[in-house]
Amino acid sequence: MSVNQIRQESASQFHKWTKTISAFVIVTKPKILIMLIFTSLCSALVAQRGVPSISVLFYMLLSASLSAGGSAAINMWFDRDIDVIMERTMKRPIPAGLINPLPVLLFGILLGVLSVLIAFLFLNPITAFLNAAGYIYYALIYTMWLKRRTPQNIVIGGGAGAFPILIGWASVTGSLNITAWLMFMVIFLWTPPHTWALALYKNNEYTKAGIPMMPVVKGAHSTKIQSFIYTVLLFICTLVLFVSGEFNYFYLVFAIIINSFFLYCTFKMWKEDDNHFIWAKKTFICSLIYILGMFSTMVIGIL
Repeated sequence: MSVNQIRQESASQFHKWTKTISAFVIVTKPKILIMLIFTSLCSALVAQRGVPSISVLFYMLLSASLSAGGSAAINMWFDRDIDVIMERTMKRPIPAGLINPLPVLLFGILLGVLSVLIAFLFLNPITAFLNAAGYIYYALIYTMWLKRRTPQNIVIGGGAGAFPILIGWASVTGSLNITAWLMFMVIFLWTPPHTWALALYKNNEYTKAGIPMMPVVKGAHSTKIQSFIYTVLLFICTLVLFVSGEFNYFYLVFAIIINSFFLYCTFKMWKEDDNHFIWAKKTFICSLIYILGMFSTMVIGIL
């Protein structure tokens, strides 16, 4: 074999390995993972009322990432039959044929086990329990039970995305208090308007895949009304969070501004013609900005 052939073979093997590694990274849903880790970090900072030790932050972020990434991998493994139908998901690694289902399943289980072990050995038992609970909530309760059976899938399943809040708090304090649970409720109440905004303008895909999302089952108008109601409850929750006594007036002012903006978006989405989804798309984008703004405000609000 010539030198050029060896180089070409090496380059081919390297390309194959990088594609495989990239596929394993993608099944952890890194974009969602970043958001979850951001909220977990903010929770830890608020719990500490400052910056926790580097070791606590490292093991908290590592264990929370493994828990969220592992459950996301289980989600992609289980949903491979519907992912291939929906345009939004058909390019994911399994339906695209980049990786086989079994390695994804084993990978997801491995990450979940490592998450609990790391939290138990280097943090505390309650954090280990919360990592396990969040993993099971998303991988089993939401993915395998709720998602395909009820239009309340997102409402009940919203707690899965809120577990990193509790993980961040417990990592620092070894316990949970009312502030931690109110921060949990912020994510829980935010999830329906966030997800339903996406579901409104992706309704045809969910219908085709047979997923009983709220717009599929109850229609656009009912979904918009419910989204607005949840946003009102979210607004109230953030005000109660201030009353709990953990935050300063900077938090209060910006919480009112940020929530008013999100409420305006959901109101405009509600009033928009049910056959148009311009404000549904705007509300979805606004919901992402909301999380960044609201949790940053919480951190600044303890200074």
